[in-house]
Amino acid sequence: MSRIDSFLELAVKQGGSDLHLVSGQAPRIRIGGVLHRVRFRDLSVEDLESILDEFMDDIHRDRLKQDLHVDFAYSVADLGRFRVNVYHHQAGLGAALRLIPQTTPTLEELGMPPAIKLHVSHPKGLILVTGPTGSGKSTTLAAMVDHINSTRQGHVITLEDPIEFLHGYKKCVMTQREIHVHAASLADALRDAVREDPDVILVGEMRDPEAISLALSAAETGIQILGSLHTSSASRTIDRIVNVFPARRHEQVRGMLADSLSMIVSQRLLRTNEGAKRVAAAEILVNAHAVKSIIRSGNSHKLESVMQAGSRFGMQGLGSVLRDLVSKGIVSAEEAYENAADKNPFENLVPRLEMA
Repeated sequence: MSRIDSFLELAVKQGGSDLHLVSGQAPRIRIGGVLHRVRFRDLSVEDLESILDEFMDDIHRDRLKQDLHVDFAYSVADLGRFRVNVYHHQAGLGAALRLIPQTTPTLEELGMPPAIKLHVSHPKGLILVTGPTGSGKSTTLAAMVDHINSTRQGHVITLEDPIEFLHGYKKCVMTQREIHVHAASLADALRDAVREDPDVILVGEMRDPEAISLALSAAETGIQILGSLHTSSASRTIDRIVNVFPARRHEQVRGMLADSLSMIVSQRLLRTNEGAKRVAAAEILVNAHAVKSIIRSGNSHKLESVMQAGSRFGMQGLGSVLRDLVSKGIVSAEEAYENAADKNPFENLVPRLEMA
């Protein structure tokens, strides 16, 4: 067994989600959101270069040399698939490898509320899953795709960098394309996808103005678009999308969003009181009539209060979800406090010593 496979096997057996290999440091495994050092020597530059050579091909090496980083997927028989990011840093090279579950979880298994399945089942509109790195966005999107694949007949195209979850053929025709392998760029892949008779397009991550503009235009034509963004709340997601464009286009983009948006799920993973396990806390914004008006007017700061009052539409604010998790004894008040946007409701629950 190669050294990289041995490290990955250890990570999986320990219940880890990520493996970090950084030259000048010992390997570390993330378990329950916390990084733990592996009992192994510090890796030299030569150590890491040798380990990376075991599973990187010439295409990956060329992209690393040209772009100074590279993303790809790596599979190990009887162990699983891993998303890999290799990068340069001050003391040499580093690599982060994240476990991709071998089976796609359902939305119910992820603990997602019924409103998400309801809107995923609707065959039109833009659905965004947002949150910080490591918040489970890819897993939630994969569960959405699996639900569509299990319940509808259509053509689903995924555009990813790299391909993470592999979706078999159920009721849908599934086309999975990897950026830099099957298409030169995300924008090129999106332009191609709209000409391939799609019912659903998954955009792994919406980064640049061109890709966002193409995704919004596709959603306006009736194609269901699933995408992700690195934003911390529904309101900031709206602002982020609008602000990647020049000011002269803001009104137009707000109008496109108001017309095409179906739902925003803004989530994060919390450590549970059981220790190694984590639970998703999801803020949900549904594009009801009041939300459309707020998006058009540019008053995204008002969305927080709309979510708090919009439970009949399936909306929920992050604060209410966190309070529910604390009251049920699933997460600690400290964990809720750390993840809350509005920390005031949790201050009386956290010991004063820790608040100082």
